[in-house]
Amino acid sequence: MKYIYKLPLILMAVLVVSCSKDEFAELNTNPSEVAQPDIRFSVAEAIHEMYRDDYTVWFYNNFRYAYPWSQLTTASSGGGNSETMVEMENAGGQSLYPRLYANTRDVRARVEAMEEDEKQARRAISAMTFAIQIQPALTITDNYGAMVYTQGAMGAYTSPPLITPEYDLQEQLFDTWLEELDGAIEDLSAANQFKIGGQDIIYNGDYGKWAKFCNLLKLKIAARLVNQNQAKAFKIVEEVVNSPAGYMNDLSDDFIYHRGIKYYGTGNGTQPGIGSKNLIDFMVANKDPRVKVLFNKNEFNAEVVQAFIDAGKDLPPYVEQYVEKDLLGNFAGWSGPGEPWVRYHGVPLSPDATFEASNDIYFKQDIRNKITIDGVEKTYSSTSNFAERVVRTGYNHTYPTKPGGRLIELKDNYPPVDVILGSSAETNLYLAEFKLLGANISGSAQDYFNRGVELSVLRMDKMAQNHRFPYYDKDPVYTEEDEAAAGATKLQAGELAALLTQPAYDLSVNGLEKVYIQQVINFAATPGDLWTTTRRSGVPAVNSDVLPREAMLASGAELTIPRRLLINAPSEDNKNYENYVKALEAQGFSTGDNNPSVLNTERIWFDLQNPQYGEGPKN
Repeated sequence: MKYIYKLPLILMAVLVVSCSKDEFAELNTNPSEVAQPDIRFSVAEAIHEMYRDDYTVWFYNNFRYAYPWSQLTTASSGGGNSETMVEMENAGGQSLYPRLYANTRDVRARVEAMEEDEKQARRAISAMTFAIQIQPALTITDNYGAMVYTQGAMGAYTSPPLITPEYDLQEQLFDTWLEELDGAIEDLSAANQFKIGGQDIIYNGDYGKWAKFCNLLKLKIAARLVNQNQAKAFKIVEEVVNSPAGYMNDLSDDFIYHRGIKYYGTGNGTQPGIGSKNLIDFMVANKDPRVKVLFNKNEFNAEVVQAFIDAGKDLPPYVEQYVEKDLLGNFAGWSGPGEPWVRYHGVPLSPDATFEASNDIYFKQDIRNKITIDGVEKTYSSTSNFAERVVRTGYNHTYPTKPGGRLIELKDNYPPVDVILGSSAETNLYLAEFKLLGANISGSAQDYFNRGVELSVLRMDKMAQNHRFPYYDKDPVYTEEDEAAAGATKLQAGELAALLTQPAYDLSVNGLEKVYIQQVINFAATPGDLWTTTRRSGVPAVNSDVLPREAMLASGAELTIPRRLLINAPSEDNKNYENYVKALEAQGFSTGDNNPSVLNTERIWFDLQNPQYGEGPKN
């Protein structure tokens, strides 16, 4: 045995003899000198920083403000809206500082300092950093306007260190980003580039797909310019369509962010609201498969319906309208669209609607939907909340059964979350919009539109599959195989083709409004862009024949909906106080005031010429 212990010593001796003094010098660096990390790892860390603070993004910015204000959901998961839904409190969301921007600056500075041949081989890696920082910056400026950008994260590269950077106004930001994106597309298309490989967690080192993503970011900027400078917006769109780099047009092009294999979403519950009646009715009427992803099935399956019949309890009328009974009065099947479509129901959004007795069927479910059988009491939800599994997966699901019935659960459900930060669906829906507006691009608006809807449906279905939605493959409450399969929420053969034949998807009448509606639906599954779309489009539109906007009444008066987030008052001990105040004054913004009228009239630059909520498209 003693010879076994001698073996490592012998090997070490061989290693020492075989190593030169120069090699030892490389291995044993001065501890006072900090080694630079591999540039690929720095880029991976920058990508990791693109999507942070996800809990506050969804809990506050989306589910408390953007989604209710855009008439997607209520602001409360437990009932209808109140008049306080227009009042801002806390907010959250992504910040470029201190981590993301410092990292991307560092990558570019290190590439710039390399020998010429190394620098040329790393142009694409450097170019990636512009897309990485511009994507979250767009959401920040959408919500707050001016921000520190061109002079940001410059402390390490200036003498004396620049610690009081000026704020860029939004128009300047857009110009800067367009210039940076054009340069990035050129560099991402360069030949003979250093391979970043698996450290690119989005596209696995495919620089061509990054270039397409840059073109999507240009389209995002064009969309924000549509009512401010339409000619400039058209020019951007025409550049994208004619770009040698191409544009995103396939699911494989989509920018799907994964923080890691153990990233299950926001962790804590985000408490999304109940879906809008008008929106869910619209989607069900057209059998839009995305309703099965964006909203939860209600709990009134055939077994629960029969339990209500047995208990002599009235069914919610919007459930009962689809219930067929046999001669004995028992449940015999579903009429109308059948499973799973009969399981999706929204609620009125107006605060006044919660006080109307006729709406007790929506807002007093704790009383109306409670039954007792053999001493076991249960309450059932008859409406559809926004599906929290869009944003998190790490929690169990219990399927609804009759009181005292079987326990059927989906447990240990921990797949990683797909976060959509840019998609081919979005690209094509923008192109449909701009074709209708008059941009000089090839192809028809209807073709772009159809492709956008198709890709949106496919992406959401893929998300539902990857997130292991409870009903995706079947509804396990049904014991008959065909009934269980009918309750599945996965995309079925023929559904997509049938969807595109519906009048609401035909652009020959009210085409622009229909495009914006589809943009809204598509953005419902992403952490940004939805509120921006409703602000710039004016949809849902009042008195629309497609998807009408509901009047938001409190005590009979129309509520004023904010159009930007609250900006806190600056503190005079803030080192950058003067630049902060200067930017606020340039935009005409009040601070520390959550008055909805103030937040509606003091608009961000891109929003100055946009239609008011409910006015419909401006063009």
